[in-house]
Amino acid sequence: MSSLSLAVRDSSTMLRRNLLHARRYPSLTLNLLLTPIVLLLLFVYIFGDAMSSAIGGGGDDGPDRAAYIAYVVPGLLLMTIGSTVVGTAVSVSNDMTEGIIARFRTMAIHRPSVLIGHVLGSVLQSVMSVVLVGVVAVAIGFRSVDATALEWLAAFGLLVLFATALTWIAVGMGLVSPNAEAASNNAMPLILLPLLSSAFTPVGSMPGWFRPIAEYQPFTPAIETLRGLLLGSEIGADGWLAVAWCLGLAVLGYFWSAATYGRDAG
Repeated sequence: MSSLSLAVRDSSTMLRRNLLHARRYPSLTLNLLLTPIVLLLLFVYIFGDAMSSAIGGGGDDGPDRAAYIAYVVPGLLLMTIGSTVVGTAVSVSNDMTEGIIARFRTMAIHRPSVLIGHVLGSVLQSVMSVVLVGVVAVAIGFRSVDATALEWLAAFGLLVLFATALTWIAVGMGLVSPNAEAASNNAMPLILLPLLSSAFTPVGSMPGWFRPIAEYQPFTPAIETLRGLLLGSEIGADGWLAVAWCLGLAVLGYFWSAATYGRDAG
């Protein structure tokens, strides 16, 4: 078999291993998935009327909660990805500390396939989590009637690209963490950053000193791009910024993970 065939075969085996592991121990994924769903219900039903007024929704008849649902869902979809990949950091850390990686290194397998299996499995879990949160959003009133088929396809591509980028960062965090608890703590910024972005309120309504924190981070341009694609509105430069952030984080995470994994093998 060629080296490429071996890499594909071993990566597929590691992917199946990680999916089976996630199926047997679903509690971590479910706990992380509950965070964006609870926030969705909280912001829509508790803060929805007040937040709708803040973004200019509603009219003479009062606030329009549907306007805020349309506004908040794109941010929560990306927050779902951030929550899901925290489980990847924990899973990688467990593999490193429980000795299974050492055993894999004694076997005739494609060495990067261990990390690739984690990444592919995490991306698939992220997509499934996004679909589940999206179903809940539709059930409470989210509609994307102005988006074309091409915009839907672009939105899906952005979600997959964003999940891939964050997963490689999470893999690196898991590799450098001494245990699962530390990995979970190290990956917490992936959940906190959406709270400091334009996910719940426009950047223009934030205090001047706080705006740079919301503007110069990966979640805000990705959220604005996804919002524009799903609602059929203008995207502007946010699309290119989102893709640049995704590619930059993916490359950084990949080389960080590969270097750390190779150093630990030495």
